[in-house]
Amino acid sequence: MTVFSHPFADHYPAAVMDAFHEPFRRGGHTVDVLDLHQEGFDPRFTEADHAHFWGGPAPDGITEMHQRVEAADRLAFVYPVYWWGMPATMKGWIERVFTGGWAYQYGSGVDDRGKQPLNALLPSIPTVLIGIGGSKKRTYDKYGYDEAMRTQIDVGIFAYCGIDDVASHLIYDVEGDHNAPHRDAGLRQARGIAADFLAPGRRERTVKADHLAARASLSPITLDIGRTSVRD
Repeated sequence: MTVFSHPFADHYPAAVMDAFHEPFRRGGHTVDVLDLHQEGFDPRFTEADHAHFWGGPAPDGITEMHQRVEAADRLAFVYPVYWWGMPATMKGWIERVFTGGWAYQYGSGVDDRGKQPLNALLPSIPTVLIGIGGSKKRTYDKYGYDEAMRTQIDVGIFAYCGIDDVASHLIYDVEGDHNAPHRDAGLRQARGIAADFLAPGRRERTVKADHLAARASLSPITLDIGRTSVRD
């Protein structure tokens, strides 16, 4: 299942999605494309969603979304990067669909929220994210935007709900005709991501453990300012 968010089905992000799907279709796999704009998904968190958060019934259409996710043996998300994250439509889809009691749960239910430990409920099926960015790689590297996105999305959303086998990718610097070579390279990159995603010997990811191990390995930095030592 691929979740896609872009208002046009004939612009570059859609071409990236099509390139990503090529190896799947050649291999005879079935691809369920959830085009959030084409299907008219409403990303707004409504009163009905709020009521469901506190134990009420699922709003219209959400159970169907659960079933589509449950039917998939792999998940993919393809989207343009807006303000160093997912578009609001895709983020809203997650907020409305990754519901308590289905994606995660504290203790035995709503009454245990804030009292009992978190139980992640989703199976860790292979999941890949492809973000399409207009900025250069050096901009992401300079400010750590890519790492921030992985922390927020890979760990904070997917691993939180049990989907720990996540690989994030970014295609950089693709805006404008002058970046045509980058756009061509991005399509090749998408095909390569799919080939790796399908490979029989693909290594299972453990993003939460890897993230925590990387943070633990960071040693404090000592900055000497005059006679004052500041630990960061």
